[in-house]
Amino acid sequence: MKRIQDKEILVGADFAGFPLKEAVVAHLKSKGWKVTDVGVRSPEDDDTDLMFHRIGLRVGSMIAEGEFERALIFCGTGMGIHIAASKCPHVHAGVVESVPAALRAITGNGVNVLAMGAFYVAPQMGIDIAEAYLSHNLGDGYEWWHNFYEFHKLAIDELEAFDYETYKANGFKVKHLGDYPLQLETKPED
Repeated sequence: MKRIQDKEILVGADFAGFPLKEAVVAHLKSKGWKVTDVGVRSPEDDDTDLMFHRIGLRVGSMIAEGEFERALIFCGTGMGIHIAASKCPHVHAGVVESVPAALRAITGNGVNVLAMGAFYVAPQMGIDIAEAYLSHNLGDGYEWWHNFYEFHKLAIDELEAFDYETYKANGFKVKHLGDYPLQLETKPED
């Protein structure tokens, strides 16, 4: 598996997301990242296999198959490509338009596919979002919050184990893999 700690990332964009993807990729490469791009690579690309949902499925399948730990995807809104990637097993995708949202996507939800929309995210903001996402992991910054990591990791594990037919047969109740009490806590003063 190509991992973040080794500075390897998968990216994909459709035509609308291409300009934002290009700005983010140029920045990442300048910082030593190895980028694998499975989407539109030129404004002249006219291959219909490069439609947003087809790129999303391609990226999602590469995450599902364990080829990459994380991916960045781009379309006009971030929504369509995110929906497509989410159809693949083991994909936990999120759409973000800000650095705080990107941080929470990774630190609180363990998102492994992060989507951005070029219609709403300016190039520098996209770079800042990518930096925040790629430099953090689940639980980072919440060490002070009792059971924060364990609670959120449990949610990820239960989503990984989720089977709709089993859920339905169980009266639409999730099979618990464990429990961790979590209550909202206030960050202590430094």
